[in-house]
Amino acid sequence: MPIPTREDALALLCEWNANESLIKHALAVEATMRFFARKRGEDPDKWGAIGLVHDLDYERFPEQHPHESARILRELGWPEEYVHAVLSHAWGIVSDVEPTHPMEKVLYAIDELCGLVTAAVLVRPSRSLADLSVSSLRKKWKDKGFAAGANRVVIARGAEMLGVSLDDLMADVIAGMSEAASALGLDGAGRVQGGERGGSDG
Repeated sequence: MPIPTREDALALLCEWNANESLIKHALAVEATMRFFARKRGEDPDKWGAIGLVHDLDYERFPEQHPHESARILRELGWPEEYVHAVLSHAWGIVSDVEPTHPMEKVLYAIDELCGLVTAAVLVRPSRSLADLSVSSLRKKWKDKGFAAGANRVVIARGAEMLGVSLDDLMADVIAGMSEAASALGLDGAGRVQGGERGGSDG
């Protein structure tokens, strides 16, 4: 097939997933991948497409994740480079494919962190990425009971793999996700008024 476009990737994501949270997570990872691609002088469309399909199989085949994604992409004729990237984002957890390309290392580093950022925003009164600081996110990071599903070992290993500090990685993920805040429902539009929702900057 020709080089996959964003439209191809988004259509495939929606074909295999109906869960809103999974789709929003894919959009968060896409936005962050595009941010990193531009920052590094790479192709944002390519990096973004991989972000959209990285969890393609998770809703229907959680036990076979990410190997069913690889099968689906290969059957559709997606480039092996894309398949390798999808497999490598789960390295050391459910995949033995190690991230080697800079694009793969970024995906590995930011995937779990996107989930932590989303959780941190949703407990804020503002429900907005616009006022989430790195220091606030750091407090949530240190609270191991908060968003326990976000694998902090993987995030820290990813930062080390990229040769950046955890704070810098957090700042970039917040910036990347902010570019899609409205689509992610993290722009404050759904905030609860009148102090009805608990939570604070922490």
